Amino acid sequence: MLRSSNPILSKQDAFTPAAPQYGQQQYGQNPYAQTDPYAQQPGYAPYGQPPVSAEPRMTFDDVITKTAVVMGVLVISAALAWMFVPPSLYMPALILSGLVGFGVVLLVSFRRNISPPLVFVYAAIEGVFIGMFSNIFNQIYPGIVMQAVIGTFAAAGVTLAAYRFFNIKVTPKFQKVVIIATIAFAVAMLINFIASLLGFNLGLRDGGTGPVSLLAVGFSILGCVLAVLNLVLDFDYIEKGVAMGAPASESWRGAFGLTVTMVWLYVEILRLLSYLRR
Repeated sequence: MLRSSNPILSKQDAFTPAAPQYGQQQYGQNPYAQTDPYAQQPGYAPYGQPPVSAEPRMTFDDVITKTAVVMGVLVISAALAWMFVPPSLYMPALILSGLVGFGVVLLVSFRRNISPPLVFVYAAIEGVFIGMFSNIFNQIYPGIVMQAVIGTFAAAGVTLAAYRFFNIKVTPKFQKVVIIATIAFAVAMLINFIASLLGFNLGLRDGGTGPVSLLAVGFSILGCVLAVLNLVLDFDYIEKGVAMGAPASESWRGAFGLTVTMVWLYVEILRLLSYLRR
C-alpha cells in the first residue's frame, strides 16, 4: 500500500489501485486472459458482459500540466485581489481568505476522491490571500514580492534537481520526522495566531517595522526548511504513484499538494526577506 506522510497527500488509498476482493482479480486484469486468446485485446469482454474500458493512468506530464493550471488560477486570483480590493478591506480579506482557504484544504484532504472543482476553489480563495499578503508586504518593502517569487521557484527547482540527480531516498523514518515537525510547526503557528487575536505577542511572528527578534527569524527559517522537505515528500509520492499506475484523476491530488506546499514556501520566504530588509 502506497502511503505518504505529506499532510495533503496522505490519503491511505491515494495513488493506489483498489485491492481485490475475495475471488476477484487485480485491478485492470482480465480473469479470462489465461484461457481466452482474444482476452488480450483492449476493451474485450466475455459474451454478455460490457466491454472493459482501459482507464488512463497518471503521468508526470499530467501532474505538471494540472499543477500549472492550478497555479495559474491562483496567480490570476491574486492579481485581481491586488488590483481591485480597496485598502480598507486588506486585513478583513486577508484573514477571511486565510481561514476559508485552510478549511478548503482540510475538506479536499479528507475526501476519499479528489475533487477538481474544490481544487480550483482553493486556488481562487488562496489567491486572494496571497494577493493581500503580498500587497501589504510590498507597500512596506517595495520590490520584495518579486524577490520572494524568484526565491520560491529557485528553491523548488534546486530541490527537484537534488531529488533527481542525487537520487534522494525517502525512508519511513524521514517521513515520520518531517510530518511530526510539520504538525508541530502548524500547531505553534495556530497558537501564535490565536494569541495575537487576544492581544498577546509570543514572538513567533514579527509584523512590525522595527528590529526583528531572532525567534521570529528562526521560525521563518524553520518554515522554509520544512516546506522544502515537504516538497521532497511530494516528489517522492508522485513518482511512486506514476510507477504504481495510479488513475489519471489522482494527478489532481499531486497538483493540489504541490500548490499548497509552494504557497507555504512563498509565504515563509516573503516573511524571511522582510526580516532581512529590516
